Amino acid sequence: MLSNGVSVERFVKAPASAIFSILADPSRHREIDGSGTLRDAKGGSSRLAQGATFRMDMKAGAPYVMVNEVVEFEADRRIAWQARPDKGWAQKAIGGRIWRYELEPRDGGTLVRETWDISQEQFPPLVWGLRRLTRISMSRTLKRIEEIVA
Repeated sequence: MLSNGVSVERFVKAPASAIFSILADPSRHREIDGSGTLRDAKGGSSRLAQGATFRMDMKAGAPYVMVNEVVEFEADRRIAWQARPDKGWAQKAIGGRIWRYELEPRDGGTLVRETWDISQEQFPPLVWGLRRLTRISMSRTLKRIEEIVA
């Protein structure tokens, strides 16, 4: 485990471009979500790019909304967005985590690495306890990606 988050990898028998097309389309994120918390993407473009923002309806117990900004983007290689609560008290206490996907083409497919980077989280100790559950959810996400593109 990373001290500032979690990273998981999976080899997927599909080209990086096929995987990236799903990651760069927020309307498909619910389809691949291994946590069960994502609901619907709101606003923004159907194809993400550097600096793009999109809102995501979420539900973990109670419903809430996260605003995401693409902070890293290299087509078919890397995409990352930083998530912050839409409004309310949570804006001051949580948010800033980065969800990053790195794609490395290999013979017969792509090595996909997902990272939950909490180095910029507002208050990292608040989410440290979520690392184990996050790792499990991320592994499910990568499996879902494989099922869709393979």
